[in-house]
Amino acid sequence: MWKKLKWESVLVVAIVGLALWAAYPPLDITNNEGEVVKEGKINLGLDLQGGMHMVLQVDTSGLTQNEAKDAPQRALEVIRNRIDQFGVMEPVIQLQGDKRIIVQLPGVTDRERAKEIIGRTAHLEFKLVSDDPELLKKAMDGEAVEGYTLKYNETRDGKQEALLVEDEAVLTGDMLVDATTEFSQQGFGQPYVSLELNSQGGDIFASVTGGNVGKRLAVVLDDEVYTAPVIRERIPSGRAQITGNFSVQEAKDIALILRAGALPAPVEVLEERSVGPALGRDSVEKGIKAILYGGIAVLLFMAAYYLFAGLIADLALVMNLVLITGALAYFKATLTLPGIAGLVLTIGMSVDANVLIFERIREESRLGKSLRAAISAGYDKALWTILDANVTTLITALILFQFGTGPVRGFATTLSIGILSSMFTALVVTRLILNMITLANQKLEKLPMLQFFKQPNIPFVKFRKIAYIFSVLVIAGGMFFFLQRGERNYGIDFTGGTLQQFRFEEKVSVDEIRGVLSDIGLGEASIQQFGEGGREIIVRSFSEKTDAIIDGLGGRFGEGSFDVMRVEEVGPAVGADLREAAIKAFIFAMIGICIYISFRFELRFAITAIIALLHDLLVSLGMIALTGREISLPVIAALLTIVGYSINDTIVLFDRIREDRKYMRKATPSEIINLSINQTLSRTVLTSLTTLIVVVGLFLFGGKVINDFSFVLMIGVLVGTYSSIFIASPLLIDWPSKRTKR
Repeated sequence: MWKKLKWESVLVVAIVGLALWAAYPPLDITNNEGEVVKEGKINLGLDLQGGMHMVLQVDTSGLTQNEAKDAPQRALEVIRNRIDQFGVMEPVIQLQGDKRIIVQLPGVTDRERAKEIIGRTAHLEFKLVSDDPELLKKAMDGEAVEGYTLKYNETRDGKQEALLVEDEAVLTGDMLVDATTEFSQQGFGQPYVSLELNSQGGDIFASVTGGNVGKRLAVVLDDEVYTAPVIRERIPSGRAQITGNFSVQEAKDIALILRAGALPAPVEVLEERSVGPALGRDSVEKGIKAILYGGIAVLLFMAAYYLFAGLIADLALVMNLVLITGALAYFKATLTLPGIAGLVLTIGMSVDANVLIFERIREESRLGKSLRAAISAGYDKALWTILDANVTTLITALILFQFGTGPVRGFATTLSIGILSSMFTALVVTRLILNMITLANQKLEKLPMLQFFKQPNIPFVKFRKIAYIFSVLVIAGGMFFFLQRGERNYGIDFTGGTLQQFRFEEKVSVDEIRGVLSDIGLGEASIQQFGEGGREIIVRSFSEKTDAIIDGLGGRFGEGSFDVMRVEEVGPAVGADLREAAIKAFIFAMIGICIYISFRFELRFAITAIIALLHDLLVSLGMIALTGREISLPVIAALLTIVGYSINDTIVLFDRIREDRKYMRKATPSEIINLSINQTLSRTVLTSLTTLIVVVGLFLFGGKVINDFSFVLMIGVLVGTYSSIFIASPLLIDWPSKRTKR
């Protein structure tokens, strides 16, 4: 026995050692000056480190069918080239579907510059300008002049000059070799863009300039005239210039996009989410605080309640966090803000397996078994209950990963790793420690533990019809508020629109903000004030005037008076897609859970479990509406987590009902179910309490961004516990099978 335990110990130590090696240091280590001296091993999502997330759609309507086939792929390569030259570290650029491109830029905070560089078509043309004043006059009078288009060019003194430009280009940017930023010798070193053409382009350029001396040649970029110099002589060098009233940065950006090449078709920004570095740091600090407070509270509670066994569970819990961070680092998974929430939730849920095992050991000891026999029987009997409960939660996590995006996927990843890790620490590590202790000290006869309920015999099933009526009334009231609110129930993730969060140096009034918004036609926008001293403001609207809002606030309060914490802009098409994906996620989660429960139990168990899940979701939706909150992607993740948590609780009861049914053949269904509920009552209360401890910590200390997520989880934990006892299990009495009747 000792030899087997020795090898198991070596294996566990090796796994934990690898996890520590893979994860150290998990986050960046900085010196006193704030410089990073050692990079962290865990990748932080854009919501934690700051940056931009965009969904672009390639408009192929102006292309032929043949050109449109590979236009998105060509656009992706052009965008990748531009971002590489832009200097972004570890960007993500990938196709989504047929025409959409996802772009993620960690650390980028200059939204407008990034959008300009990524989204600009950069179609460069050289066109001759008509020198016929009569034709120009006709065009300016609104007459159509065949073969020409009226354009305007900004002169050095800032005036607009009318030009009649030929429709047909004499040369395009396809023959461009290089574009650089240079400075003129006159005009105080004004920057301009120097162009270099290939040999074929150079020959064409020499021919055009040689044959049109005295005429003007317009340099047109994306249908806008930048310069139109007079051709003085034939230019054989294959070099040209784009001049204008550029800043140095603008000239550099134009040169950058020209070097990277033109997009094959225009792109539209369907979705944009930008997070400033200040909000990212704030989210990390608050997330770590929530983990510490929630984790310490759970550790203290387990040690106080289960005493020595609780200390073993605490060791397993700490080891669980080490394994999760090691796995995140090893697989290069991205930790997002909802991912931190998943980490916090894992702390609470991982206790559940230990509670199940310890309660089973207590029961076996009560039957008169020796401590070693009670431990062995406790782990064996808890095994399938733990597996069933965790597999159903894992189903919802995998579905979240499949249908979620960005931060929600980060939550699903962390939750999935946490489920697997907690099963390992509960079923392997704690058993190993207990076996080693009992072998080393064979005089140890029992594990002392506190107990909330000593053989309770509460007639829960007698109150089931009262519970049914109460639940119907609560759901009806909640749905009334939900239907009354209509589209206001949904955040911009599902309706489209914009959300901007600002942090001001000094407190500002909502009326002042409203005045600024009214001036730009957004008087009906939603304004929310929160934070320390009311210095933080969230503005929601259904417009695309994000820059106008920022400019308006800057004009009213001063440019340096506030920080832009985050900007979210979702187009209606993306909102509709996200809503469809959320509905699919719920449907597939229900189907997956139903199939698994039917396989492990019976069909009627699956049906009553699904009814309880729908009960929990409807109550949660009602509370969201009642408190004036909105359904967003993180809230969808919370609702699906409720599905996993609630079914976890229900399966523990179902498993005990199935077990008791084997030994109580002469008992009625009511007696069996009531006994099973009472037998698992301590576990139900303990698990709900420990989970609530960490979720409340997340709610209080996790920050505004994750507040709705943690609120929904709090409601879900309470409602899920209630429905397992008063809805799911009692329904088995009122929905009996032939076997039950017999």
